[in-house]
This record gives sequence, structure tokens and C-alpha cells, in this order.
Amino acid sequence: MSGITDPYQHVERKLELTRRCLEVFLKYKNPVSIITKNHLVTRDIDILEKLAKDNLVRVNLSTTSLNPDLTAVLEPRTSRPAKRIEAIQKLTDAGIPTGIMTAPVIPGINDHEIPELLSVGAKAGAIHAGYVMLRLPWGVKDLFTNWLEHHFPDRKNKVLNKITDIRNGKLNDSTFGLRMKGSGNYADQIKKLFEIHSAKNGLNLERKPLDSTKFIRAGQRDLFG
Repeated sequence: MSGITDPYQHVERKLELTRRCLEVFLKYKNPVSIITKNHLVTRDIDILEKLAKDNLVRVNLSTTSLNPDLTAVLEPRTSRPAKRIEAIQKLTDAGIPTGIMTAPVIPGINDHEIPELLSVGAKAGAIHAGYVMLRLPWGVKDLFTNWLEHHFPDRKNKVLNKITDIRNGKLNDSTFGLRMKGSGNYADQIKKLFEIHSAKNGLNLERKPLDSTKFIRAGQRDLFG
């Protein structure tokens, strides 16, 4: 929950769909991994800590930048950086395994922040970390290009050139195994930078798999009746 749409969007405050899903996961001991950009995840600590006691949950705070001005124009409907770091701290204090995701890594925009992001995340209690290079499938290419033109016109060509450098000469390469990290010299540099500073900050030393052995099978009536 969720690699595509954040499970803690603003409407979740009212609808509580994610919270209700977590209640079902807890009831049936279903392991779940969460990735979000929003502090709202801390609302559900009461459920998450129960899942954590049975090694059934892992939470990741996706933190693109520590610069609130950049976050405001890049991810305007998400929690500001300080609130995401605070969420890592609160989740960790509750005994919930928590990590920091630097995603997406955007060449020439936030790539220089990787060392500090990992350091700040680790100090807040993160135990693991990951990253995703910027992906621009379908219409996202045009949206992102227009965004660069509006907010960073002086960097536009540099950024796009770096992207094509890691995407085999295109703005997007969906090849399995490459789409999340890219390929080529620049992609290798980011990978090495990430690995060095993850190790320096004690991240990713151990990644215990979630426990699926406690899963309780239920009939359809049990789930929806």
C-alpha cells in the first residue's frame, strides 16, 4: 500500500479506507508494506504497532527533498519534509519498522540531497532505505517537461539530458529490471552514492522478511459479511 497511489491522501481523513483495510490485515494476520508521503500514517499507529508485534508490517516514508520550497512545487498535496521525518520518528518510537525512500531521484534537482536525506532519516530512526530514479511514462513526460519549463527553465535541458542518459536515449525505459534504477554511468554513480551513504548511516544492515505464516484463511462471507 501503495506503489501507485498514496494510501494517505487527504480524503483518507474522512473516508478511512486505508485504516479499514489495515483492520482487516490485522484481523487475518495479513502482512503489509506501506509507502506514503504523508504524516497521516501516524494516525494509525494503534493498528500498526499491533501488526508490528507479529512482524506483519513495514512502513516507508517517501521523502523526495528536505527543501520545503521544492516540495511545495513538486508535491504540493503532500506533507512537508519535516513532517515526514517526524512521522519516521513517531513510527519508530512505537516499534514499527520504518524506512526512508528517496523517490523519485531527479537529476539536477534533488540528486545532491541523497546523503543528507539518508542521514536525517537514519537519525529519526529509519532502519532501511530505498530509491527510485524518476520515471516518465506516457503523458507524465509532457507534464514533467512543462513543470521544468515553469519552475526550472535554466535547468530544463540538463535535467532532460540526464534522464535520457539513464533511459537508453529516451525519456522513459520500461524494461524490467531497469525501469526503477536506470542504466549507464550516471545511474551507476547514483547507485554507488546511495550504497555508500546507506552503509555510513547503518541502513539496510538487515531486512527481515514479513511473516506470512500467521495468515488466517477466511471464506468470502467472513471478509464481506
